[in-house]
Amino acid sequence: MPYRKTMSNSSPPKTISAQAETSPADTLHRVLRLANKLMAPFSTYLEHRYKISLNEFRLLMLLGRFPNSASHELAEMTGVNPMSVSRAVAALQKHDRITVERDPANKRRKILVLTDEGQRLYRLMRPQTDKVSTYLVSDLKAKEVETLNQYLDTLVDTLESTDTDGNSRFLEFTRPEGDGDSE
Repeated sequence: MPYRKTMSNSSPPKTISAQAETSPADTLHRVLRLANKLMAPFSTYLEHRYKISLNEFRLLMLLGRFPNSASHELAEMTGVNPMSVSRAVAALQKHDRITVERDPANKRRKILVLTDEGQRLYRLMRPQTDKVSTYLVSDLKAKEVETLNQYLDTLVDTLESTDTDGNSRFLEFTRPEGDGDSE
C-alpha cells in the first residue's frame, strides 16, 4: 500500500494486518503525526501574525498558566531541551514579552515574568489553544480522555526514566552502536 494512502487523514484500511497496525514503528509514526497535526493551527493562524516561534509560543502559554516559572522548569514541562528554551527566552525578552527577574523568595533562582505585551499575547492566543485542546478530545468520552491521559503519562514517565547513575534510560537505549565507546 502506498505511503500517502496509509498516512492520509483517514485511519489505515482494515485490510492491513493487526501486526502492522500495532508495531512500535507504527505507533511512533502516529504519535509524530498527531503532534504535527496539533501544530497546524499554530502555524496557520498564530506564527506569522504574532511573529512568534513554536518554542516561544509554548513558553508564553506555560508562563500564562504557571506564572513566575524558571527556565529549567519550563524545559521539564515542555520536554524541550534547555538550549532551545534558552533561545526562546532570549527571543521573548528581545520582543519585550517576558523579563527575567530574581525570585524574591530565593535569590539564586531566576524567574520568567510576562510583560504587559506578553500578557496581551497570552490573552489573544489562549482561546486558540483552548479550541485545539477541546477539538482534540471532542470525539472521546470523559472516561476515554482519562484513559488517554493515563497512557500519555505512562509514555512520558518511560521516556523520562533514569538509571541508578541518573542517565536517561531512553537515550541510553537508543544510543547508536559504537557511539560513546572508549577509543
